[in-house]
Amino acid sequence: MNKKYKILITNDDGYEAKGLHSLVKALKELENVEVVVVAPANEKSACGHSLTLVRPLRFVSVSDDFYKLDDGTPSDCVYLSLSAIYKDEKPDLLVSGINRGSNMGEDITYSGTAAGAMEGVLHDIPSVAISQVMDFTNPDGDFSLASRTIKKLVSKIRDATFPLPQREFLNINIPHNVKETQIKVTYAGYRFYANDAHVHRNPRGEEHYWLGLHPLSFAPRKGQKGMSDYEAIEAGYISITPIMLDLSAYKSMKDLEEWID
Repeated sequence: MNKKYKILITNDDGYEAKGLHSLVKALKELENVEVVVVAPANEKSACGHSLTLVRPLRFVSVSDDFYKLDDGTPSDCVYLSLSAIYKDEKPDLLVSGINRGSNMGEDITYSGTAAGAMEGVLHDIPSVAISQVMDFTNPDGDFSLASRTIKKLVSKIRDATFPLPQREFLNINIPHNVKETQIKVTYAGYRFYANDAHVHRNPRGEEHYWLGLHPLSFAPRKGQKGMSDYEAIEAGYISITPIMLDLSAYKSMKDLEEWID
């Protein structure tokens, strides 16, 4: 019998998220795969690449090969899975998602979805993050194109090879309200940010703040050839971006040396 292809799945929307269950269903339809899910017990959107170091964590079995990590982050889920579940042999692939909402441009640095993939490649596991751009007036969302896309790409990775070197992962964004389209290889766009917070007062007059959401606003990077992730999504394409964990600003090293001297 052929050895099963082992896939570890995590997300940052929590173990009950529709996108996660759509992903699990799609990948279980592939032949000769073994899917294990370890997801946060609660939503951890925008938690970044954080690990929980100040309290213990606990796996809770939801069903066969499906666990929630009590108050854990996506990075916790991957880190502890490799220690507690994959003791002898690492998974062949890690997939994080399908996230409810986009992860483009510098938003990748906030993203728990991307962080799950980051943690995977730190441990030399080929990793993919996938996100569905949403119209939040329809909170349920349609993950059908995302499911077909990840199924196709995972099949290609399994049957051939992962296309990136160590410590790089694939970041995929799926356009909203598109049934069929092409895939475009992109770079991470330049995101414009605002500072939006809403103050509320409880009956005792104490102030509390909710961090607000601001519209997606991007621009191409000056001097960068090709298409940004945001441009691809706006044109109705699937965006697939290779992301590297090395954050060194190599082009600035000479300027910095001159500045120091």
